[in-house]
Amino acid sequence: MNSPSSSSSSSTGDASKIATRSSIVESIRGCGMTSTRVDKEELKRCLTMPQYLRTAMRDSIRLQDPNAGEGGCIREGGEENDVAPLTPMVVFINPRSGGRHGADLMERLQDLMSDEQVFDILDVKPHEFIQYGLSCFETLASSGDTCAKETRERIRIMVAGGDGSVGWVLGCLTELNTQGREPVPPVGIIPLGTGNDLSRCFGWGGSFPFAWKAAIKRTLHKASIGPIYRLDSWRVSLSMPEGTTVEPPYSLKQTEEFSLDESLEVEGELPEKVICYEGVFYNYFSIGMDAQVAYGFHHLRNEKPYLAQGPIANKLIYSGYTCTQGWFFTPCTSDPGFRGLKNIMRMHVKKINSSEWELVPVPTSVRAVVALNLHSYGSGRNPWGTLKPEYLEKRGFVEARVDDGLLEIFGLKQGWHASFVMVELISAKHIAQATAIRLEVRGGEWTDAYMQMDGEPWKQPLSKDFSTFVELRREPFQSLVISGE
Repeated sequence: MNSPSSSSSSSTGDASKIATRSSIVESIRGCGMTSTRVDKEELKRCLTMPQYLRTAMRDSIRLQDPNAGEGGCIREGGEENDVAPLTPMVVFINPRSGGRHGADLMERLQDLMSDEQVFDILDVKPHEFIQYGLSCFETLASSGDTCAKETRERIRIMVAGGDGSVGWVLGCLTELNTQGREPVPPVGIIPLGTGNDLSRCFGWGGSFPFAWKAAIKRTLHKASIGPIYRLDSWRVSLSMPEGTTVEPPYSLKQTEEFSLDESLEVEGELPEKVICYEGVFYNYFSIGMDAQVAYGFHHLRNEKPYLAQGPIANKLIYSGYTCTQGWFFTPCTSDPGFRGLKNIMRMHVKKINSSEWELVPVPTSVRAVVALNLHSYGSGRNPWGTLKPEYLEKRGFVEARVDDGLLEIFGLKQGWHASFVMVELISAKHIAQATAIRLEVRGGEWTDAYMQMDGEPWKQPLSKDFSTFVELRREPFQSLVISGE
């Protein structure tokens, strides 16, 4: 198995190509139509922790005390010989995901491991597992418990959910880096969401398999032996004038003021006091019409939850809703120039091998700008495209990878252009590749902008007098993701 430290860029490049596989092939493979046979009892021995460790972990999380499990570790005769499983595993799942199969899937996972190793992500939050469950193993290991030490070193995590759930777990795990608590467990995916772009990109498929009872054993087996790849994560820092009323997504948290790079000229005025939010994304950040459509759809679904009861229904309703929006049908009286982002936004980027900010013009026709980290967007599409070496050299681009420290920035014009991009008849409008991005957004005739990160949209009020700033920078630590190939 490839270790995290030895994963090469070429292997990561291979992983990125997974996203280009057709959804039909993914569905067939997801249904478990392979000749691989996995013995249930052998798999269980590989994944299941000794009873005393499971009990200690459970008690530490329940009592929110990493030392709570230590007092309960009284082993009876013979248990001194407990050894760590080859690949101890825990699973986070939202039992309400995956249609009506969510609760059944949770029961099946518990049967293949143990009740204590499968968490309802809404009951046991990822940060609680990290703060108390993993800390319990570390406490036992520091007291000389070899089994606990090896279990902590070998543990892997599966997330049964959509991209948001996976990102939630990955984000919490980065705290281990900052706290110096290594190794960081790698993460695999059981796709239960709508888009599942993270899952697609790393070979776990684009949908919850129909024959999931047969497929789940093979999925866990893959997760126990799969190679580990690195994934860049990106911090969004948002600064707006004090008094701005905004309802940010849960992935954005209010924080202290961050310092703007004063070497950059500011077009608008800087307010004396600001409100700041920060968050992390793994797939994409976007601003413009695509985020506006997503924002409207989310509100529609919240108001009428009966409309969308699963991934397929979500996609159909989203497509229909998109066609009713101004991205496709703009009144003839509207000024075409008024529709573009160029009217409200200036963009600076730091390009590859450069520490200087460079002003990048936003094309007049562009109504949505996307900064993409993965090779899968909008349920498996690759809008950046597979570019020829001559074109890459001409534009000063490099081949895109998920661990290269670069974001691919592209633009979408009207809805018709976006539609052709999403069915991969054409590529999106390439703008730049960047190691950092700063957007300055200012109102006027526009009173709001729309933004989203990893599918979580929000409406951003704009001021006529003061600028709002968005900065995207790479996080210092990469996440570890298990390949499902």
